[in-house]
Amino acid sequence: MSLSGTVLRFVLPRAAPEPEQLTIVHAGDTLPVTFVRSGRARRASLRVDVAHRRVVLTAPLRMARGTAVGFAESQAGWIAARLKRLPDRRPFADGAEVPLFGEPHLIRHRADRRGTVWREPGEIHVAGQPEHLPRRLRDWLTAELRHRLVPLVHAKAGRVERPVKRISVRDSRSRWGSCGPDGALSFSWRLVFAPPEVLDYLVAHEVAHLVHLNHGPRFWALARSLCDGPMEPPQAWLKANGETLLQYGA
Repeated sequence: MSLSGTVLRFVLPRAAPEPEQLTIVHAGDTLPVTFVRSGRARRASLRVDVAHRRVVLTAPLRMARGTAVGFAESQAGWIAARLKRLPDRRPFADGAEVPLFGEPHLIRHRADRRGTVWREPGEIHVAGQPEHLPRRLRDWLTAELRHRLVPLVHAKAGRVERPVKRISVRDSRSRWGSCGPDGALSFSWRLVFAPPEVLDYLVAHEVAHLVHLNHGPRFWALARSLCDGPMEPPQAWLKANGETLLQYGA
């Protein structure tokens, strides 16, 4: 079939503009809001981005800017309240306290020792130069999480007779865990701060997705059966305390 004389037109999808930084005035305060557009959005909405300590206004591509901004201004009280509730950052530093699997530990900088991290009762000792402490401690914490996480994943995956292609530990700030259709599991390194029963529940949740890639009744029944204890307490803990896990080492 000849295409001679035929004009082909390709219409590229409309790209979303770059995020815009807005300021909303409320009760004499200036509130920062990040304005983004999304091709999937059907209406204007607001959400709190705890990891980056900001409120995000999302609007459809074709919504008038004034309409979207007006919506944010009408919610100024809510924005102010949520920004005020954001947990303070807790950087890794000598004398700071961090929970290790839910148990509080003091960070001790040891300038007299070289290049290592070790744990003593109630304390985590970090050797080396002070500027290397945050990275060195994070690497150690990530390794501690993997030490618990990997055998737990394989044990639960063995119970459902499903292979695990890969186990990744990442700096995910929007999801505690995920399961890909290829059997790859990923978890946030910040779960090292959560109590063991929370880690157990999240592993059960993601392993259950190896069988059911949905959140239907059969998925929840399987996830519940994979938990070492009741599922509701760790779910409640995450709902009440999950945001605080993002404040450490930020």
